[in-house]
Order: sequence, then C-alpha cells, then structure tokens
Amino acid sequence: MEIKINNRVIDENSPVFIVAELSANHNQSFDIAVKTIKAMKEAGADAVKLQTYTPDTMTIDCDNKYFKINQGTIWDGKTFYELYKEAYTPWEWQPELKKIAEKLGLICFSTPFDKTAVDFLEKMDVSCYKIASFEITDIPLIEYVASKGKPVIISTGIAILGDIKEAINACKNMGNNNIILLKCTSSYPAPYEEINLKTIPDMAKRFKCLVGLSDHTLGISVPIAAVTIGARIIEKHFILDRKLGGPDAAFSLEPEEFKQMIKSVREVEKALGKVSYKLTEKMKKSREFSRSLFVVKDIKKGENFTEDNIKSIRPGYGLHPKYLKNILGKKAKTDIKKGTPLVWKS
Repeated sequence: MEIKINNRVIDENSPVFIVAELSANHNQSFDIAVKTIKAMKEAGADAVKLQTYTPDTMTIDCDNKYFKINQGTIWDGKTFYELYKEAYTPWEWQPELKKIAEKLGLICFSTPFDKTAVDFLEKMDVSCYKIASFEITDIPLIEYVASKGKPVIISTGIAILGDIKEAINACKNMGNNNIILLKCTSSYPAPYEEINLKTIPDMAKRFKCLVGLSDHTLGISVPIAAVTIGARIIEKHFILDRKLGGPDAAFSLEPEEFKQMIKSVREVEKALGKVSYKLTEKMKKSREFSRSLFVVKDIKKGENFTEDNIKSIRPGYGLHPKYLKNILGKKAKTDIKKGTPLVWKS
C-alpha cells in the first residue's frame, strides 16, 4: 500500500507524515499566518494544511435555534455563521501561503468544503485533498474531490461504519483508490477516554488502506501512541501562542510542544524497527555479562563438584548454566582456583 503526496511517499515503512493544521490560528492576520508556517517548518512538520471555505459556502447567516451552537462546546453561544466568519482563512491569502510553504520545503494542501473551493484549489495545484470529519457524509463533495485524481485524506470523527464505507466507495466509484483514513474524535478538546486508538489497526485491516490520526487532545501522548499501532499520518493544530486566542487555540500545540511531539514520534519510529531476534554487535558484547558456571571456591584434584563450589554467576565466560546438573557430582581432574570459568576439556 503506497500513496504519493507531491514528492513524498507514504506507506507502511515510510516516516510518519506530520501535518500541521493552520485552521483559524492566524486570527485574520496574514503576517501571523506566515510566521506560523515558518514556525511549523522549524518545528519539523512535513506539511501545512489550510481550510478553504467562507461563511457563505459553509452555512447561512441565520440566528434561529437551528443555527446557534449549543452542544457543550468551546464555541457555544455563537451562530455557525459567526464562528466561520471568525475562523475562515481568506482565499486571497492561500496561493501566497502555499508558495511560502513550498519555498520552505513544506507540502501545502487544504480541506475544501464545497465545489467552488475544490475548483479554487485545483487552480492552486494542491497535491492532495482532506475531507473534514463533518463532511464525511457529503458524498457529492467527496465524489467531486475524488474525481480530481489526487490522494484523498478522510477524517472519521463523526462517522459510523456505514459512513466510512460510503465515503470510500464514493472515491472508488470515481476511479480513485488513493485513500487515507484518519481516526478522529470530534470533540474540542477531545477527552482521552474517547480517543479509542485501538480503532487504528482495525480500520487499516477492515478497509485495507493507510490510516492516520487527526488529534484534538491537549497534549502529545496520543499521537505518539498512535504511531506505535500503525498511524502513518499525524495531523495536529498548530498555533504560535495559545494566548493569541481564537476558535481553535485551546486544542492547538505551540511550536515547542509540536517540536517535542515530532522528536518523540521520530524516536518511536526508530524504536519500532522490525521483527528481529538477531543480536547486534553491542548486544553480543553485552552477553558477556550474562550468567555462566564458575568455580566459587578452590577445588582440589579429585574433589566433587557441588552446589557449594560451582555456581551460575555473572559474567558469561564459563559453561552455559543449563549444564550445572550434568556437572554436579563429577570429580575435578585437576586443582581449580576460585574464579575460574568452567569449560569442557577432553
């Protein structure tokens, strides 16, 4: 299973693809957006992800009960329109932000929320698309995105199994098999007991595709753990300073936190390695500290070997401890001094 995003190959053996989510963390300042992207690069991210919508492509300006947020979220009290007006990334910025990101060596792509956004991003020539959790049921949008022939990354935060199957089938029906699923918990911030990381390997097996994690917890332990059970992409919100505030500040990582997350992920990747029972040269050397059979008291010629004068101790220069019962009761052919390793002699 291999998917190529720009010049980056993502498969079971490649380094985990680390995506820094800009989202609303620019506070409607182009300069902050640019500084944030530069900080993402310095922290070690592989890619920056934007969101491409306007309040009017997302919802309508209405304040009746259907359009007011009242679900125990950090956004309660606002209308959908008010939230998206505060959070959206101006479209006129996005081509320039992509150029800046690519000049830094970052891959830049986006989440479109309607067909006009897809058309806009096609002109920007993004290398892949992201489907947000709340759009996983928008099959016409997924089909339109998939029809562009580029990899499709799909978050599953609000999805039941049937939703995931329909989204995958929508891509495949358009001839696009380049699908990556992201395990996601659509709570902001997400509580640890609702993350269910064990779903990641199940998703990979069930849907036969690459799987990653879109994480909204407050820390870095969840993405690090996700890597150990097969996550090939990690997506996390990035902010210069949570004191800047904004709709996503509470569950975004600051630069040093993001850097530490990446450092830990890369360490875990090295530690995961491969299935191996072979010893390295260092490990072979360490075997010298293992136990073996030694003479622990002076023994005279003809004296019996006993549990009092022969013991299994460190280091490992003598016979294997498994031979102890074969030696006990036998007689020494010569005088042997304390501290001598036992060896076979004809």
